[in-house]
Amino acid sequence: MENTGNKLNHCMLRVKDPEVSLTFYTEVLGARLLERFDFENMNFSLYFLGFDAGLEGPMPEDRGERIMWLASQSGVLELTHNYGTESDADFSGYHDGNSTPQGFGHICVSVPDVYAACERFEELGIEFVKRPDDGSMKGLAFIKDPDGYWVEIFSPAGLKKIIVGQ
Repeated sequence: MENTGNKLNHCMLRVKDPEVSLTFYTEVLGARLLERFDFENMNFSLYFLGFDAGLEGPMPEDRGERIMWLASQSGVLELTHNYGTESDADFSGYHDGNSTPQGFGHICVSVPDVYAACERFEELGIEFVKRPDDGSMKGLAFIKDPDGYWVEIFSPAGLKKIIVGQ
């Protein structure tokens, strides 16, 4: 079998409360809800999000065609909600991968201007892991989503400056 035509379609994060997470990813980061799948007999729902700048072609109206379109995209984010976690006071959340034992690290969203984006995050009360001028890597930031997952924020021009120095 050849490897041509393969692409990374999506990354999945488990979320405690889909409404809170959807608000974060759509209203704070600018993603768009592309599709929702409910598996009520198995007690979970899937929410697929994408950023317009990264999507190929228009999203079809027909659901079957939209599912095939969704499965052919790159860089989609899947949020998985297991029913009941949103109202379980004893639910402690999911491992973010950045505490021991380390594993998964973060997802990343590129923005036109890191500093402007971070000013907005600050105004919205978003929790920072790293602000753009903290540490030795200037011009990129890390914020936390509602479940504690890290989201790296950088601009293409800023990343070039970090790596190449120009």
